[in-house]
Amino acid sequence: MGTKAQGTYAKGIERRRELLRIAAEVFAAEGFEGTTLKLVAERAGIKEATLFHYFSGKQDLLTAVLADRDEQNSAQHGGSVTSLADFPGIAEHNERHPGLTALFAVASATATRPDHAAHDYFRTRYSWLLGTVERDIAGAQARGEIRTDIAPEDAARLIVGVFDGIQLQWLYDPATSMPAALSSVLRLLAPQG
Repeated sequence: MGTKAQGTYAKGIERRRELLRIAAEVFAAEGFEGTTLKLVAERAGIKEATLFHYFSGKQDLLTAVLADRDEQNSAQHGGSVTSLADFPGIAEHNERHPGLTALFAVASATATRPDHAAHDYFRTRYSWLLGTVERDIAGAQARGEIRTDIAPEDAARLIVGVFDGIQLQWLYDPATSMPAALSSVLRLLAPQG
């Protein structure tokens, strides 16, 4: 009986991942306001009621799609993004997934409103990301890898801001190389020799 339950559980996880993939495509094409659970369900070939077995509503679905994007980026880099050196690789991953990159850019900008469905998600994400990057910068400064005339907090905000900005520029002009731009910013932080 345990094997059957495990098989059902695994199928449920796989189905949820497929629903997240489809929802990401719909959100990317239609935006948050234009996306409905009915539309996601139709694209997935299921009834809207079935979608509620996996997600409590549109807000939950959007947050799950964004969290899944973060998990995909994390999986590309050994389970977590904890190093400045990871950023160009994450940018390469994002270039391969333009729909998710567009969804993230639009959602992060509109989620600044406290009543937005993803406001808490982005507030938590940015707090975690800035703290992680700040600690990595402080460590790199202690090792002599990054100049010390810039406060780690300021450098973290600079790097994260450049990453978000270069993603937006890339959406307007895909010839822009996100990895190259991020690598250039990291070189600017190197000690002057």
